[in-house]
Parts: sequence; C-alpha cells; structure tokens
Amino acid sequence: MLIFSLANPIPAPNLAKPNTRAAVDGPPPGMLLRLAVMTYEAVLLFGVVFVTGFALLALAGWSYPLKPGQRWVLQAALFVAIGIYFVYSWVRAGQTLPMKSWRLRVVDRDGSLLSPARAVLRYVLAWSLFVPGLLIIAFAGIGGLSSLLVLLASLLLMLAVARFDPRRQLLHDRILGSRVIRD
Repeated sequence: MLIFSLANPIPAPNLAKPNTRAAVDGPPPGMLLRLAVMTYEAVLLFGVVFVTGFALLALAGWSYPLKPGQRWVLQAALFVAIGIYFVYSWVRAGQTLPMKSWRLRVVDRDGSLLSPARAVLRYVLAWSLFVPGLLIIAFAGIGGLSSLLVLLASLLLMLAVARFDPRRQLLHDRILGSRVIRD
C-alpha cells in the first residue's frame, strides 16, 4: 500500500533560469572543452548539410558534376541553413545541442541571450576561424586532402590565439562583445 504524506510533499523541480551573472564572471571554458563541443557540432552539422544539399539537388533536378553557378547556389544554401541552425539556437536558449550537452552558453555582455541581429553577426564573424586557411587554399591553389589539412591547421591556429586573451575569448566574441560561459 502506498502512503502519501502531506507533511513531506515531493519538491517541485527548480525551473528558474540559471544565474548567468555568476557564470559570466566565472572562469571561461578551456580550449579542450570547446574542441569537444566543436567536434560534436561537426557531427550534427553533417546531417544539416546532407539534408539541405539533398533537398536542393532533388528539388532543382541537379546532378554531379555541378556547374559553377549551381555550386555557388549550393554553397550559399548550405551557408544559410547552417546559419539558421546556429542563430535559432543562440537566440532561443543561448546554446546548441552540443553546447547544452557540455553545459556551455553564449551570452551578451550583460549575461542575457543574444538578440537575433547579434546572433547573425556572431555567425558571420565566426567564419573568421577559417579565413587564414581559405586564403592559403585560394592563393596556393591546393585541393583535396591537403586543403582539409590546411583548414584544420588554420582552425587550430585561430583557437590557439584565444590562449593569449585574458578571458580566453575567440576573435569573433571579442569583436562582438559576446562570451561563451559555463552554464
């Protein structure tokens, strides 16, 4: 027989938002943690890119090899789809699924969620992580596996630069004034 006691009710779950002010002032997440989140993010983005690419190719009736104009349209569609994923996540909750799993959050200077305009700007500025590698690929004319290695080296170099910032911020967060905090 189950006996309920009114003297000891089951406590209600705490649905209050976390104190982001304390988190903003706390220590920043380390680079290994950020790399783990980025790796998880890459796995999820593979699905976003696959579905977007497949839908566009199927709806447009395109097949490989793509013509240069078609390739530009596909790349623009992928850029927009990935942007929608990030911007929606940052505006809605301040975090993507991988960020939530690893308990990180993107906040503005005052600890609040990013506005849609600032989230779009953060997304565009975040591509600066790949700019050195893209410039090397473009000017050196390399392709294939070598280009992937150059992009990876560029990303790691841009992440290493954050070690010299007192708050361990990446370039796009320094420019925008946003922060990645522990939740």
